[in-house]
Amino acid sequence: MKLLDRRAMTVAGVLGALLACLAVIAPGFFQLGNLRDLVIDNALVLLPALGMTAVILCHEIDLSVGSVFGVCCVVAGTLAHAGCPMALLLVVIPLLGGLFGALNAGLVVGLGVPSMIATLATMVAIRGALQWITQGAWVNDLPAGFQWFGLSQAAGQSVLVLVAAGLWLALSWMFGQVAAGRALYAVGADADAARLVGIRPKAVVSWAFVALGALAGLAALLSSARFTSIQPSAGTGMELQVIACVVVGGTSILGGRGGLTGTLLGVALLGVIATTLIFMHVNPAWEKAIQGAIILVAMLGERSHSVDRLPAERPVGGQHAQQAVAR
Repeated sequence: MKLLDRRAMTVAGVLGALLACLAVIAPGFFQLGNLRDLVIDNALVLLPALGMTAVILCHEIDLSVGSVFGVCCVVAGTLAHAGCPMALLLVVIPLLGGLFGALNAGLVVGLGVPSMIATLATMVAIRGALQWITQGAWVNDLPAGFQWFGLSQAAGQSVLVLVAAGLWLALSWMFGQVAAGRALYAVGADADAARLVGIRPKAVVSWAFVALGALAGLAALLSSARFTSIQPSAGTGMELQVIACVVVGGTSILGGRGGLTGTLLGVALLGVIATTLIFMHVNPAWEKAIQGAIILVAMLGERSHSVDRLPAERPVGGQHAQQAVAR
């Protein structure tokens, strides 16, 4: 837990230093409209990042989150165009995302396919099927009752941010105080040891994938309500962005260590960096390069950490899981 605290403090320090530099070289960054857009855009990134944190804590990965987001956007827009009320969409779209998560869980947990391979396959399959079905056509003429949830723009923006903040608070409490949340750490630290203390690793991993899918679906619905049209390419590249946010916030790519405070800071830092590139008139392609570099550095750092650990530092038998559950 101390490592997470140090990493979170480091990210917070870097974020603070970056904001201080922007105050000098680009004071326009702090205009109210820009800050509002920054918060709203990154609230939508935070939702799937919460689910990705749970998946990575279990020592798994999900590369299909962007494709799930895209198909949920299109389905939400199509149903709204057909007259489906927002109240029903709030149930149907997260459920659809959860079903895609269950598909990934079935491949990983049920068939034993490595999560990187399984979710890479579903990422390509879902995106390809979406492009084939829509033929690249946008969903247009969304009803007024769908826009901003039928509220004013200001009220709709507030709802979006409050939903993201509320889920972050609720899941942060669950990760720290509820046995189901602490089980994520136990499974990621040592699945065999977790089994010895009564945890079912397969169930924990499965629910982590389902939760990520549902959160991606919810983010897709909230995102769709911001616009009058939806393009089938929505969510392209989101998987890289979300994974980068989680690992830069201190969640170990090897599982068992991390938390949602770090994820929130990671989302904020990468969001500020992306906006800074725009203010500095830097090619937006550098954003993806930075995200990829962050993931690479995190992988190298985890490899170094795992190699440098002495055998005496490793808890024996079921102590891995006992320590995680006792947090």
